[in-house]
Order: sequence, then C-alpha cells, then structure tokens
Amino acid sequence: MSKGGTSISDEEWERFQREAEAGTQGAPEEPSARARMVTRRLREETARPEGWRTHRPARQRRGKGRYVVGLILAAGLLYVALDPGRVTDWFGGGAGGTPLAAESERPDQPPATESATRQPTLQQPFRGSPAARWGDGTAGITVPEARATGWMNKAQVSQALDRSRDFLAASSLDSGVLLGQRPEKAIALINPKQKDVQDYLATAFRAPGKDADPLMLFSRFATEKVRLVGDVVKTRGRITYREGKRGAVEVTTDVTYVYPVAHATERSDEVARTIVRREVVMSWDDPAKVITEPGTFSLVSYKSDTTNGGCDNDTGFYVPEFRSARTATGPGAGPEVDPYDRSTSMDARMQGADDAKCGTATRS
Repeated sequence: MSKGGTSISDEEWERFQREAEAGTQGAPEEPSARARMVTRRLREETARPEGWRTHRPARQRRGKGRYVVGLILAAGLLYVALDPGRVTDWFGGGAGGTPLAAESERPDQPPATESATRQPTLQQPFRGSPAARWGDGTAGITVPEARATGWMNKAQVSQALDRSRDFLAASSLDSGVLLGQRPEKAIALINPKQKDVQDYLATAFRAPGKDADPLMLFSRFATEKVRLVGDVVKTRGRITYREGKRGAVEVTTDVTYVYPVAHATERSDEVARTIVRREVVMSWDDPAKVITEPGTFSLVSYKSDTTNGGCDNDTGFYVPEFRSARTATGPGAGPEVDPYDRSTSMDARMQGADDAKCGTATRS
C-alpha cells in the first residue's frame, strides 16, 4: 500500500491498526482501577491459667558448702519460675533491653516469646512485648538506598521514598490522627485523580462501614473509651520498591505498629495494646503516562491485620478490650495468629481473611 508514492510495509500497517484500536498513544491514562483491600481482625487471647513449672532437684552431693549453694540455687530457680518477669526487669528486659537492628529483609522466624507474666504499666507500656526492643515511630521503619528506577532518577526515587514514609507517619503515627482527627496530611499525598479511592475516603470519614473503613489506612482511637499511654508508638518494618506499570516506581510498605492504651477514665491504670500490621502499595506514576498530581501517589493495594482493635467494629475507630473484661468475650472463632510474627508475607497471612471470623491473637 502506498500514499504519496511512499510504501507502507505490512508490519507498519498492523502497528497502525493496533494503535488505532488502543486509542491515541502517549496520552496520560486514568489511574489504576480500585485498589485492592484486605482486612482481618484478631481478638486477644483470653488469659489462660499459668502452669506451675516443675523443678527436678539435683543429685545430692557430699559437703555442707555444696549443699547450701545448691539450696540457694534451687530457691533462686523457684523464684524465677514463680516470677520470671521481675528477674527480666532486673536485667533490663522489662524496659526493652538491647534495641534490635533495623529490619532489612523478612525475618525467618517470629520473635522470641517474652515473659507474659509481667503486664504492661503506665510507666512501662511495652513490658512483656517484643516491641519493647523495636524502634520509636519512623525510626523503626527501614528505608532502602535510592537508585534510578523506571521514569525516576536517583534523586526523584529518594524523594518518593521519603514521601512514602511521610504518608506512614501522617496516617499511623500522627498524634492528632490517633486521637480521631481527619488525616489531612496523609490524604494530600494520595492522587486526587484516583476517583474510586477518593470516593472511598469521602465515605469512610462520613459514614464508615465494612466497605468503607478508614482503619484500612489510618489508625484512630475512640477517645471517649480509651486514651493513649505516653507519646511513643513502637514500629518495625521496611519499605521496598521496584519498577511498576508504565515505568512507575512502585513502593511497598510493610510495617507493624504497637499502640499502648488505657481506659479513658483517669481512675484506671490498666494498659492494653492494639497491634496493627499494614501493607500499603503505592504507585508513583509518570505524569506523562498517568493522570496524576505532582508529589502524589496512586494506591495499588492495602491490607490491614489488627489485634485488639475491636471485632465486628465498623465505627471507624479502634475499640480495644482490656484484660479485666476479656473473659466475657472469649476467644475469636478464627485461626490463632501471632501479631508480632513478621516472618510471613502479608499475602500468606491474609489468605482467607475476608471469609474468616474474628481470629485469636496468641499474645499482645
């Protein structure tokens, strides 16, 4: 075929037809369709009776001195068995111990079981929890080194990573947001052209429900029922990134947050903890290919796994339970889960979450 004396090959003609069917090439596209949401809630395990630890006496030896030492040692072991948490406190374990190194990759096993006999207090709200050794706030979130990826150069990737961490801080660590304020700073980082997400956000804060739950992305507490203990939220997690669709920089954040709370009334000093693990996947799109606003990302997916935030709770706020009232509710009907275990991916952890009833956390 020819036009103006210029021949067009069969290959060029086929390419022309494909582009005509696909629409005008090079025009920015709409952001991705509705981001995938997955959520699961766990009820903290009802307190179980503590079993007595057995002690097998050492074989009797000759000598009065050895007998006295053995008696003292046996008494010491019995004391440890009856009150191991106090001994842990002597050596710094109750206050946190040695801080853990940053999480650079997924661990291969859950953290060691801490002494659950030493309950948290207003002065030591993370006592008895692995989170006692975690970082404070954004210090517990590992940010990788930037490199040129997709449509971004190294400096732009670095900025995208910083803003991704800013979103985590504004959505899950900001004191005003935790106390129920609207997360304006976090919302401002989400692509305003992603209509389905903007619709979800508008509904979630106006009329929260199962299909429009703000707790999927934001941490908020019902302040008429609970108060935050101290000004520290313990975190552990990491940020990773890769080249996504249409040359975008796709950032994945996987972070566990631990929030200590007490009854709203000042007369109570009982402390509980709400534990939230969130995975948020963000797409920092090329504005030449996707309709977006500078400095914002499009949501690809978000998953949330919550312990002691309230089962069957569609209020838009976490409503933790306390040990003194837990025997009345009993354990959840779903599977048992260790909320501190970060050795499994969120995909594996959330399998069947939409169909499962409220599960049971093995510790808090």
